[in-house]
Amino acid sequence: MTSAEREKRWPNQRPKNAATLIVIDRSAAQPKVLMGKRHHGHKFMPGKFVFPGGRIEADDRRMPASGELPPRVEAALAARVVRPTPGRGRALAMTAIRETFEETGLAIGRKTESLPAGPSGGAWKPFFERGILPDLGRIAFIGRAITPPRRPKRFDTRFFAVDRDAICEEVEGVVGPDSELVELVWVDLAQARKLDLPPITHVMLDELEYRIGKGFGDDLPVPFYYEARGRFAREQL
Repeated sequence: MTSAEREKRWPNQRPKNAATLIVIDRSAAQPKVLMGKRHHGHKFMPGKFVFPGGRIEADDRRMPASGELPPRVEAALAARVVRPTPGRGRALAMTAIRETFEETGLAIGRKTESLPAGPSGGAWKPFFERGILPDLGRIAFIGRAITPPRRPKRFDTRFFAVDRDAICEEVEGVVGPDSELVELVWVDLAQARKLDLPPITHVMLDELEYRIGKGFGDDLPVPFYYEARGRFAREQL
């Protein structure tokens, strides 16, 4: 059995909604991105360098935020979705912010003395405890990818990006030998491509470089990657 055949031996399953966040430092001539190394004990992508992210949770729909996603971004998030629901795109952007904090200790948002009502006892509890309101106004949508069929886990992942200066607080001790991410690195795009990456991460680094070169505007087309009839497909949202 070849490695490709081994990868596709699993029963097919519906991909789960997920989101990831690429944090970019553009303060120097060569932009850098934040990448984390997954624990070797994980069944899914063990030891790979990835962007922080994970599955959508119910509280991601109810958490208040500062600012809103631009209409063009909302439209791209709603495109090519079966039975779209109001607020799903916003919730996915919130997922990316929450998962980034849970995996890296980096909070994307702004400090406030009075947070609006929300799920203060759930996954967003650390934000309420610190008086942090997540900031959607700083989030860019740069790509979407669905894991090919017959893989052990499948995700319909939206890739978001944000500048490093959107971080309002950094919590120490989140990353370590027993954590989901065992190491964090800030690397330029050339260095990132030399790391042990999942294939789709290589693709998104190329998309990121293109968008940076074009000024990183919300009006740029958003690529959507998926497998159709055994072939890798790319379309624009």
